[in-house]
Amino acid sequence: MTTTAQRSLLFGPLLFGAYGVIRLLDGLDGVRGPGLAWTAGHLCFLVGLVFFAQGFAALRKAAGSDLWSSAGFWTGGAGAVALAVQFSVDITTGLMADSHTEMARLTGDFQSVPGVELAFYTVGPLLFFVGQLLLTGRLATLRTLAPWAPVLVLVTSLLTFTFKDLIPLGAVLLLLSCSPLWRTGVSRPAAVPSLRARA
Repeated sequence: MTTTAQRSLLFGPLLFGAYGVIRLLDGLDGVRGPGLAWTAGHLCFLVGLVFFAQGFAALRKAAGSDLWSSAGFWTGGAGAVALAVQFSVDITTGLMADSHTEMARLTGDFQSVPGVELAFYTVGPLLFFVGQLLLTGRLATLRTLAPWAPVLVLVTSLLTFTFKDLIPLGAVLLLLSCSPLWRTGVSRPAAVPSLRARA
């Protein structure tokens, strides 16, 4: 695994955690956005998504780009796109609005478009974690990652979707799930057993 891939697996969760911390600070006055903290936090997450996408590609490669890891890569990528749209809209409405109420109204107008809420706010973002779960699960079966790596990803998804204030904790769990890869890297042999080969 290259240094670039290792950085992706490290910086993706770190920027995810930075967003979570800024989000907590932004809410200290009881209202989140619009403003500098709202924009900065969302930008952190958007940049983090780029690193996550690179990390997904690295995990897929480490697993041999087989059926399971490819499914994880494309599923996670679809989720990343959904989140990118959601956060881009949040930034845009935050820049357009003068108050939290106006920002919420603008966001509501976007969500009222048929299919938008399902694609970018409910089902779509879930695919981001499903993809991670598939990728880490595959690497766990290959013993490249520890057996508890996919468990940490699952716990992170449950925590962050249920209690958004726990996003910083979720970021730490994601860092731990892939820590053997971003700390020391890994190189896979040319031939990696695939699901089809085992069938």
